Amino acid sequence: MNKKQKKMLLRILIAAALMILLHFIPVTGYIRFLLYLVPYLVIGYDILLKAAKGIKNRQPFDESFLMAVATIGAIAIALKENGDYTEAVAVMLFYQIGEWFQSYAVGKSRRNISELMDIRPDYANVEKDGKLVKVDPDEVEIGSVIVVQPGEKVPIDGIILEGSSSLNTSALTGESLPREVEKDDQILSGCINMTGVLKVRTTKEFGESTVSKILDLVENASSRKSKSEEFITKFARIYTPAVVFCAIALAVLPPLVRMAGLGLPADWGTWIYRALTFLVISCPCALVISIPLSFFAGIGGAGNAGVLVKGSNYMETLSQTKYVVFDKTGTLTKGVFEVNAVHHNKMTEEELLEYAALAESASSHPISKSIQRAYGKEPDRGRVTDIHEIGGNGVTAVVDGIPVAAGNAKLMRRLGINYIDCHSVGTIIHMAVNGEYAGHIVISDVEKPHAKEAIRQLKASGVAKTVMLTGDADKVAEQVAASIGIDEVYSELLPEDKVTKVEELLETRKDRGRLAFVGDGINDAPVLSRADIGIAMGAMGSDAAIEAADVVLMDDDPLKIVKAIRISRKCLRIVYENIWFAIGIKIICLILGAVGIANMWLAIFADVGVMIIAVLNAIRALFVKKL
Repeated sequence: MNKKQKKMLLRILIAAALMILLHFIPVTGYIRFLLYLVPYLVIGYDILLKAAKGIKNRQPFDESFLMAVATIGAIAIALKENGDYTEAVAVMLFYQIGEWFQSYAVGKSRRNISELMDIRPDYANVEKDGKLVKVDPDEVEIGSVIVVQPGEKVPIDGIILEGSSSLNTSALTGESLPREVEKDDQILSGCINMTGVLKVRTTKEFGESTVSKILDLVENASSRKSKSEEFITKFARIYTPAVVFCAIALAVLPPLVRMAGLGLPADWGTWIYRALTFLVISCPCALVISIPLSFFAGIGGAGNAGVLVKGSNYMETLSQTKYVVFDKTGTLTKGVFEVNAVHHNKMTEEELLEYAALAESASSHPISKSIQRAYGKEPDRGRVTDIHEIGGNGVTAVVDGIPVAAGNAKLMRRLGINYIDCHSVGTIIHMAVNGEYAGHIVISDVEKPHAKEAIRQLKASGVAKTVMLTGDADKVAEQVAASIGIDEVYSELLPEDKVTKVEELLETRKDRGRLAFVGDGINDAPVLSRADIGIAMGAMGSDAAIEAADVVLMDDDPLKIVKAIRISRKCLRIVYENIWFAIGIKIICLILGAVGIANMWLAIFADVGVMIIAVLNAIRALFVKKL
């Protein structure tokens, strides 16, 4: 508990003790009134001040105003009739107990999220003159070498230069198993180094690192309200003044009718008491508090599972997802291309791979990197001249004075070289050496381990259709789609083609189900923005994709898409449970209060009791079951 909560708890205990004590003191009249005024002011002075400020600012219609009017009115009736002040003080006491409970619940969910997000590093170790110097992570430039010792947080994204270790990635991915890393592996800020000493060359500034992105997403998530939250806000603005005027009418009209129409005594006290009970019952606390808390807890629960949702509006949209569209490379496949075979080669495989690796030595394309890995050595760039990269075709270069071409069938046709088609599934790199066809290299991407299971569970969760959009060749795309169970596949698409295809899918969907697009690359940013909800791979995904997306999966596991949808549906189910429960109980109690069956004690349950039950229900969204 924080200081404010401890102070409120102390006030509650003092007020409750005074009420119990006064119950046994046999005094009447004004002395009894003054004695009961002490616990009333102890527990309710802040509510009275809030109500006064609301009236001063011309915004009186809130729960503080309702509580102040109801309790002051009840005290006035008890004073006039020399009655019992217990009800009036009890209303304020139980209301504050409910407020304290709500504050404690929100604080608990905030602490859970804070613990999850306690990943901001306090320093980075930079080696100077043979010693490690702690500096602010903001001061570390791209390309700097930092040292991460066992037990320390990784401060900035980078590539490991020296060392190997186990990383605790639970704050990023929600997974408890450590991740093993070694030289040349990418490492993300926010992880905790568990065993070895690592030397890391930074690839981003601290402000652009994963840890900063996560903190920014979580901090800004509550600013994006869902339609349910906006409805409750608008509802409260209309509802509160409406019930105030209804209460005035209930206090005034029946006595006037009795006097004017029936010639009976007005009985003002009875009807004013009913009106005050009506006011207490009508307080919209359960709705106003529990609905935002449900979304807040849902976002926290999702974050704890390695799924970052940028706002409660996206949580609501995600729960309605019926169509899921995937990019292929880096989303359903690892994006790690491997040389699987060399066919029709007229020289040894080692020689062909050497020519290919040297020709591709200036390229950072994943295909080029895979050829260089298969070659197994660092290409000697001094042996290569006249490198020309031809977009959508391949590269040409001169290696040891010999013209070399490496690329697809388009490049071979462009150069007028007869080539041999390959029947294997994968990316085919045709090679020409000294103007003659020298064979081709088969390169294939690798499916992610959970891709097939993710598609199966999406369909089991009620997703109507899964679609894959890719710029890869037809044969490759169809093979991947068939392997993992995708319903429809569209291949050889440019980035703008993906946007067009998503727009077509949006127009042709048969129901009101939402469409989610899942991607990871820079070229996916436009379509991530165009879909009803964009989901980005956060570990290896590009900054542009993460920025454009509404939901970020921290460990790039496709199964987290299923988890994200299930979490959002659970969150929305809790929201609707709270809405219907709170409104239903209040309507019943308002009717009972208006006809005189309900007293102040039932009013307390209708207000504080319903709020506590709704808040307890909302907290359930924090807890996420494992798939």
